[in-house]
Amino acid sequence: MVNKVIQIVDRRLNGKNKSAVNRQKFIHRFRSQIKKAVADAINKRGVTDLDKGEKVSIPAKDTSEPFFHHGEGGYRERIHPGNKEFQQGDKIARPEESSGRGNEASNSGEGQDEFIFELTREEFLNFFFEDLELPNLVKTRLAAINETKKVRAGHTSDGIPSNINVIRSLRNALGRRIALRAPYYDSLIEAEKQLEELLKHYDETDTVVIMLQKEIEQLKAKIARVPFIDTFDLRYDNRVDRPKPVTQAVMFCIMDISGSMGTDEKDIAKRFFMLLYLFLVKTYEKIQVIFISHHTEAHEVDEETFFYSRETGGTVVSSALNLMSTIIQQRFPTSQWNIYAAQASDGDNWDNDSRECTKIMSEKIMPYMQYYAYIEITGDTNKNLWQEYLTLKDQWKNFAMQRIETLTDIYPVFRKLFEKKNA
Repeated sequence: MVNKVIQIVDRRLNGKNKSAVNRQKFIHRFRSQIKKAVADAINKRGVTDLDKGEKVSIPAKDTSEPFFHHGEGGYRERIHPGNKEFQQGDKIARPEESSGRGNEASNSGEGQDEFIFELTREEFLNFFFEDLELPNLVKTRLAAINETKKVRAGHTSDGIPSNINVIRSLRNALGRRIALRAPYYDSLIEAEKQLEELLKHYDETDTVVIMLQKEIEQLKAKIARVPFIDTFDLRYDNRVDRPKPVTQAVMFCIMDISGSMGTDEKDIAKRFFMLLYLFLVKTYEKIQVIFISHHTEAHEVDEETFFYSRETGGTVVSSALNLMSTIIQQRFPTSQWNIYAAQASDGDNWDNDSRECTKIMSEKIMPYMQYYAYIEITGDTNKNLWQEYLTLKDQWKNFAMQRIETLTDIYPVFRKLFEKKNA
């Protein structure tokens, strides 16, 4: 007995005549080229442009596939459906050979067109995370978070005792009793009128009077048998999950641009801010980014100035914190906005100012924050700002701080700051 293995491949097309099976095969085959294109795109993009798709150019020679075909020469018989030009015995001229593809002129007789492949937003982010070698825990944390709350949505006929709506249940019971007793009440009123008339002409011992009295008693008994409340009358408050209005978020990016922050430190800060920005974009429908750079003075700036400013000078961190507090009060009411912040610094600060920073953070900033992350880009030496911020870490659960020494430390630190905490 011969065992046969049958393989069934689903070739049905997705929307816009795209095959998901073929697409995944293509991505798997040209993974190295696509990863290189994604890495190049990340280096060219700004922070706010990272969460988009990307067009990938692949040389046509890399997309060629081997195939079986008839060799030259030989005798073959073919049937061409719909033939109107040739009959049996006619000779068909050999088609002219072409040595290249494309419209560009070439003196070598060869040419190649590049194949353009467009990655979707999700595919681009998957490659981005893969290149960064983020652990699965962080990938899960970066997925969209849907927060819900219980809200009333009418009433239902079943539920738990604690959700019984007493007023609605008693109202239903009253309506049911009125509906069921109404026919008997009408008959009872009519029978009582008849009895009153009969007693004017007959004695109570007469048969006609006794029968009417029994009928009245039966009607009263039927009315009494209608229960005061039935399980049919019970109504329960219905509650459903409704998404919380947490669709707005603002992220404050605060960076020290004083003389001690060199190009390497700023590059580390930019990469960290990219990850943090992606986290918020995937979590909220609406996101605003406020860039604040500071030396002895703080300014709200655009992205280009934030990352590539050449300003230098001393360091007064409190100027940035005061500016952030003012912006929150004027433009981002905490009842409508979820407020996040990330501060990157080398830890150097004017000694008398570090204590002032702790005071501003405790009184004007931390009570309104969803999360505040402080990243110190330095070596093993603890700077004065780090020492002061240690007191904030003990007082506020929504405050976190980590140290980054080199580029390889960015992603482990990012995981520590945003890993899922056990309940």
